[in-house]
Amino acid sequence: MTMTLNILSVDGAQSGTVELNPAWVEREKGEQAVHDSVVAFRGKLRAGTASTKNRAKIRGSGAKPYRQKGTGRARMGSLKSPILRGGGVAFGPTPRSFAKHMNKKVERLALRRAFTARLDEEAVILVDEFKVDAPKTKKAVEALQKLGVGEDVLVLVDNVTSELELATGNLPSVEVLAAASVNTYLMLLFGRIVITKAALDILGNRIAAGEKAE
Repeated sequence: MTMTLNILSVDGAQSGTVELNPAWVEREKGEQAVHDSVVAFRGKLRAGTASTKNRAKIRGSGAKPYRQKGTGRARMGSLKSPILRGGGVAFGPTPRSFAKHMNKKVERLALRRAFTARLDEEAVILVDEFKVDAPKTKKAVEALQKLGVGEDVLVLVDNVTSELELATGNLPSVEVLAAASVNTYLMLLFGRIVITKAALDILGNRIAAGEKAE
């Protein structure tokens, strides 16, 4: 089954259609790959710096707090014990990395499945180009309004210009990315995706089934 997308001009008017390569679409598999990809990406964002001191790291005397026998109390060998106030922490967190390795083939499958899901949701808007006349927030808002996509949008272009970065920098729910950099998490995060024809070709080459990603 072939899929076609309408191409919109910068004014929001339809200027043509494009037929998607079937190798860019995946509906039969990849749900687990999408989950794993999102978990891996979010894991990389975690600092992993939480740290506590166990009994070996606590400063203090190593002497027994009281004699072994004759007190009627349980024997104890150190004031650094986790059961005492000021002692070490038992099984507390230590600095670690939450990063997970993702096979490139699985990552490509996940991105292809996520892109297909957004296509089925009719959340992908294909445009000839996306640019602003001046690096001003007002210009970016006007461009998005002409396309009717609101301000919760991911804009995928072939090359991110400084004008686009400056124009969208003050829009908290708008992200401009190169198609070569988008990942599964960001593909699913935004309400709408605006993608240029040039960026679509780049993305398609990345996610094409049975082909090596560049």
